[in-house]
This record gives sequence, structure tokens and C-alpha cells, in this order.
Amino acid sequence: MQLWTAFLHTGVVGKTVLTILLLFSVLSWATMIIVAQRFRRSAEASRRFTAHFRKAKRLVDVQSATASLAQSALVGLFKAGYAEIEAQIAHGDAKIRSLDAVERSLIRATRIESARLQRFVPFLATTAAATPFIGLFGTVWGIMDAFATIGSMGTTSITAVAPGISEALINTAAGLFAAVPALLAYNMFVQRLRQARGQMEDFTLEFLNLTERNFT
Repeated sequence: MQLWTAFLHTGVVGKTVLTILLLFSVLSWATMIIVAQRFRRSAEASRRFTAHFRKAKRLVDVQSATASLAQSALVGLFKAGYAEIEAQIAHGDAKIRSLDAVERSLIRATRIESARLQRFVPFLATTAAATPFIGLFGTVWGIMDAFATIGSMGTTSITAVAPGISEALINTAAGLFAAVPALLAYNMFVQRLRQARGQMEDFTLEFLNLTERNFT
């Protein structure tokens, strides 16, 4: 309630700055929830898919499991590699013509899946970088307002300058409130993305080894 009262007593610029910071904060928290759920579902599906892949004796047996585990990033890699193999043996050959082409399809799929996993994550970096400066702008404006009040009233009484100082401090706090969670979440998601990429690289090697054993 005290924060709401302080908000009501801020000027137009202060209200605008706080509204922008609130919007950034709400959107960043929504992004955190969406991206966290995406990584969690992908990781769970990838564990199940990896187990199924390693137990299967034929690639066609793995193909049947891709529909129910589509949220896994590894499924995208498998589909790309499997499609390339099918294209190369479409004319009845039992052997593939180019293992390098299969590898290139897997690398391309890795980039696509990485982009899918990190969708919206850059917004958190933008929030973490921009909101402190937006809050700083509000802080500077509040201090300027306080000095303007001192000049017009000819007094340094705390009663006269309190509104401007209060506005400045609220904007500073709001900027940090929006930036800190976004920065922590961004760093966490970057680490999760590195782990996912490492998992995709390992799967690429496993897929290529299996392809080389069975189709060359």
C-alpha cells in the first residue's frame, strides 16, 4: 500500500518510467516461466528418447517413438539424419553414398533445435541490460525535480525535497527489481543451452557411428 501511495505521488515522468519497468518485469517473468518449462520438457523427453534410441536395433524402430517425444531436441536431430539416410537409399541401395551429408543434416538440425530452445531468452538479456538505465533515468529525473523544488521554494527542508528524492529511490529500486531476476535467469538458461548442445553433439556422434556400422 505504501508503494502504491508513493507511485500515486510521483510525477508523470516517474509514473511512465515505473510503468515501463513494470512491463519489462512482467514480460521477463513470463519469459522465465515459458523457457523453463520448455527446457524441462525437452530434457525429460530427451532422456526417454536416448534410452529408446540406445535399446533399438534398427533406426526404423526409433522412428516410431519420435511422435510421442517430439519436444526433445534430439528428435529433431534424429528426423533430419533419418530423412537424409532415406533419401540416399531411396533407389534400393543398402548403403548410403555420403556419410558427410548425413553429418551436415545433423549439424543443421542442431542449429535449428538450439534456436528453438533459446527462443525469447535474448529478451532476458535485454531486460537485464536496459532496465537499470531506465531506472537510472527516473532517478536522475527525481533528483532534478528535487533541486528544482529547492530553487523555486528557496528552502532545503526535507518536506520540500522528499517527493523528488522518493521518486528517485523508487525508480532505482524498480530498475534493480526488474534487472536482477532477468540476469540470473539468463545466465541459468545459457548454461542449460550449453548442456543441451553438448547432449546434441553426443547424439550426433552416436547417430553417425550407428549409421556407419549399418549403412556403409
